Amino acid sequence: MVYKSFRINFVIRIVVLSITIFLLFYLGTYKKLYFTAGLCLIAIVFQIYEILKYVEKTNRLLRNFLESIRYSDFTRNFQVSGLGSSFDKLQESFNEVISDFQKIRAEKEQHYFYLQTVIQHIGISLIAFYKNGKVEMINNASKKLFQINSLKRIQDLDEFSSDLVDALLKLKHGENTLVKVNNGDDILQLSVYATEFKVNNRQVTLVSIKNIQYELEEQEIESWQKLIRVLTHEIMNSITPISSLSTTLTTILDDFGDNNENKFSDDDIETLDEVKMALKTIHKRSSGLLHFVDTYRNLTKIPKPNFSIFTVESLLNNIYKLLEMDIKKNNIKCKIDINPISLELWADEQLIEQVIINLMTNSIHALTKTENAELNISAYLNARGRICIRVCDNGQGIIKEVLDKIFIPFFTTKPTGSGIGLSLSKQILRLHGGTITAQSEPDIKTCFTLTF
Repeated sequence: MVYKSFRINFVIRIVVLSITIFLLFYLGTYKKLYFTAGLCLIAIVFQIYEILKYVEKTNRLLRNFLESIRYSDFTRNFQVSGLGSSFDKLQESFNEVISDFQKIRAEKEQHYFYLQTVIQHIGISLIAFYKNGKVEMINNASKKLFQINSLKRIQDLDEFSSDLVDALLKLKHGENTLVKVNNGDDILQLSVYATEFKVNNRQVTLVSIKNIQYELEEQEIESWQKLIRVLTHEIMNSITPISSLSTTLTTILDDFGDNNENKFSDDDIETLDEVKMALKTIHKRSSGLLHFVDTYRNLTKIPKPNFSIFTVESLLNNIYKLLEMDIKKNNIKCKIDINPISLELWADEQLIEQVIINLMTNSIHALTKTENAELNISAYLNARGRICIRVCDNGQGIIKEVLDKIFIPFFTTKPTGSGIGLSLSKQILRLHGGTITAQSEPDIKTCFTLTF
């Protein structure tokens, strides 16, 4: 018999149990029917078990509900129909709670995927890791920076840069540092900032890494240009009148000497000649200084690039023809390697030609006293997919102490050098959004790399 009310069902079960207990006493006490009384006892135990099971059904339902919340299993629906209106309301409340949790979970998942999408698409490198170096999260910008597909431990970056690994593991909350990394053709200036937070009672360090090499070079070049403008302006303003006055005074003395030649003694004529010689020296040096200053003003007057598409092969072949006589004159073995041969540049051909001619000329000078002199020019795509042109020679090279200074304006190691060639080349590359780097092992190999 199916009852629609929990109360009626429960009352009937209690009444039946009471009748069975009464029958047990009656059969055992008055009728002495012990076997039948034993059957009644078994029936009583069974009825008590069924009542307890029936009553505990709500407890099992509540336990299942709580377990669903505990284990985030919101796929269940609770069915307790047929037990009365109170249980119908309980079922309704349970299912509403489950529905609310499903909505909250869906919203959290949406927020999580949204955050993951933002992290993966952001241009700044982000890495989250634990104190032992285990990586919790790494975004696409970091993978691109380090040229890796995945990262399990911070220590795995040791091959990329041991200094960076040490900095990442030592940084505290709110600290930042700058790490310089020589990575193949590129020189990276990495700005690293760290922050800490807790996840499930575990300390997590989140670091942001940004390559600020471009910004630093831009700031450096801008500072040098401002300094050069000020210096050249002040020097030109001071030297120009000196040069002009020396010329004027020399002319006046010449006219004065010609008109009064018969009136001067030998000592006066000698003194006059000395004054003229001094004025000529002043004029010569002031004119030389004006030319010197005018030369350096070129560092602040680089023309805006006229961009066009051209093949690297044609660029290098044209430059080789210009320098072929000097190369053969110095018995230099020159090799040009382009891979792929169809490599093309979007740049100002004349400005880039000027840079490469300057580098090749420097190499030729460095090879004048080298036996088995070799000059290798190569063009290729580097690991980051950027076009590179490299000029290498086995000349005397550049010592380590000087290598970091060669791009500074006015700095030169040549007795007759002006110190603007490499600085000018660097500025031209910056106008193209590229970089120029140098690597050298004295008397073994020296390479200048243009990266576009």
